[in-house]
Amino acid sequence: MGFFLETLFGGLMAGMLYALVAIGFVLIFKASGVFNFSQGAMVLFAALAMARFSEWIPGWLGINNMLLTNVLAFMVAVVLMIGVAWLIERLALRKLVNQDGITLLMATLGISYFMDGAGQLMFGSATYKIDIGMPKDPMIVLEKLFEGGLLLSKEDLYAATIAAALVTMLSLFFQKTATGRALRAVADDHQAAQSIGIPLSRIWVIVWALGGVVALFAGVIWGSKLGVQFSISLVALKAFPVVILGGLTSIPGAILGGLIIGVGEKLSEIYLGPMVGGGIENWFAYVLALAFLLVRPQGLFGDKIIDRV
Repeated sequence: MGFFLETLFGGLMAGMLYALVAIGFVLIFKASGVFNFSQGAMVLFAALAMARFSEWIPGWLGINNMLLTNVLAFMVAVVLMIGVAWLIERLALRKLVNQDGITLLMATLGISYFMDGAGQLMFGSATYKIDIGMPKDPMIVLEKLFEGGLLLSKEDLYAATIAAALVTMLSLFFQKTATGRALRAVADDHQAAQSIGIPLSRIWVIVWALGGVVALFAGVIWGSKLGVQFSISLVALKAFPVVILGGLTSIPGAILGGLIIGVGEKLSEIYLGPMVGGGIENWFAYVLALAFLLVRPQGLFGDKIIDRV
């Protein structure tokens, strides 16, 4: 039971990180109807910005304090991601209002490749590190209940806590603020929102900026765990099955989908992997998403769309 719970907790903490990336997809899809294939590139670009600015700022300003350096690097990276969001809306999305979904999809693919190239041009293509002070040592808990206790990763626990706090703040933002309600109105009906004076272009800038900030948080956490390298954008691919499972328009669905996939892939790798030769963790999420597409294509909390002809 102790080993099972260790695996379960590890899956839950990984699932929160998957959910964090998936929320970026959901935010943009809710407000613009665009399935943003560039979210992985945004995670990579944001992580590169954080890593490189944390290296450059001490030399620029003569600062040796790690906390202050990281805070300044994070603030500069936030401003950069907001600027990227403004450019995306101004140069790409504004020209494609009311176009077919496939046109917008191809636009996000183009944005993805452009951001990959821009990140390499601006920040380099080596492997960089992000050190935000998260402890790397494991810890043992519940020693009185289980012999030897449960071995948990402090780094994973801190990362999951940060992700959960950000998810909570985003939920409160959507529910309690005027801007959040405007974003929800745009998500429900673009034309109706415009008819009551909600500026669609400004809303798109806001939602892409939020997506960029979420990508920055995800990039910082994954970069701290794995190092910042160009393969980190592949981590965001796990967010595709998460949003399919939870529903393209549901933030709670993204959270639950991330937890289900995080736990499912860990448990299946440990208990089923030896029977089939291992590697289940790499494809479990996609097989589960395919099964949901066959049975419930709108996901757990997605809106069911019925077209009458």
